[in-house]
Amino acid sequence: MTDTPALPDVNREWHLLSRPVGWPKPEDFALVEAPMPAPGEGQVLVRNLYVSVDPYMRGRMSAAKSYVAPFELGKVMQGGAVGEVVASNAEGISVGDHVLHFFGWREYAAVDAKNAVKVDPQAAPLSTYLGVLGMTGLTAYAGLLRTAAFKEGDVVFVSGAAGAVGSQVGQIAKLKGASRVIGSAGSDEKVKLLVEEYGFDAAFNYRTGPVSEQLRAAAPDGIDVYFDNVGGDHLEAAIGSLNRGGRIAVCGMISIYNNTEPAPGPRNLARLIQTRGRIEGFLVGDHYDLQPQFVQEVGPWVASGALKYRETVVEGIENNLEAFLGVLRGDNTGKMIVKL
Repeated sequence: MTDTPALPDVNREWHLLSRPVGWPKPEDFALVEAPMPAPGEGQVLVRNLYVSVDPYMRGRMSAAKSYVAPFELGKVMQGGAVGEVVASNAEGISVGDHVLHFFGWREYAAVDAKNAVKVDPQAAPLSTYLGVLGMTGLTAYAGLLRTAAFKEGDVVFVSGAAGAVGSQVGQIAKLKGASRVIGSAGSDEKVKLLVEEYGFDAAFNYRTGPVSEQLRAAAPDGIDVYFDNVGGDHLEAAIGSLNRGGRIAVCGMISIYNNTEPAPGPRNLARLIQTRGRIEGFLVGDHYDLQPQFVQEVGPWVASGALKYRETVVEGIENNLEAFLGVLRGDNTGKMIVKL
């Protein structure tokens, strides 16, 4: 085993103490000091440099059965992270290598080498492997191109369009030949960003008026694809504007994640009969076969500046929880990342 000296004696990590009801509260969590992990056989010890906070993590804080196991009470939480290998007990990964893995919410992590993916900090900034070139980027790519079956000439509507996934969906649609791309966001500043920097044809602030009315004004001839990050009134509005043969890809429904009562469904589902439309949910984990194609196509767009991205970076593991709550509030523009 190869290692480096001068590691701290303790490892700070975030634990879930109780399952939040409604909006998560600080007392549901604790930043604790734990023993420094040591890599076992076939493992590497990683000093996390950047960790990801994402809306889906709210679901894992509940005990309800879902597509992934809930976080365990009294145990460290998980999430995407990228860091530097400081000790290795595995073939193929050396001290000094940088890896992407799924053991965030902590400063150091002992990771099975089979679950660590080497990344190149020379090819792209390390933080991008958590966003535009990582899971969020692949989510946008797979959801738009496979689930929503995007085709050239489509009119595309994206909710949560200034977020990490939504901003990439709109830009990929434009690069692939969409005839019109419309986005919704929660502030006038974000609306301006969508049009002026990301190249959306139109955008609106959903806080300033009914979504259905603003969408009809932005897409008077209807929409062919809706990429849903929000649910609620956005989904109902999209169904109301859907053209014949329209497709809706459901990625997330952040508007209902903290509800304590079931949210009412769209009242206009019968319109799918008239339009022959379809709604399909998806998880990025079902589409990892697209990863090589995704990197091959999107990587050059990012490198050339054809596909732009924003990151909201919060400093310090002590602020990890506040960064996560900020995602739920919509404080971030682009990918929310914590720099340790």
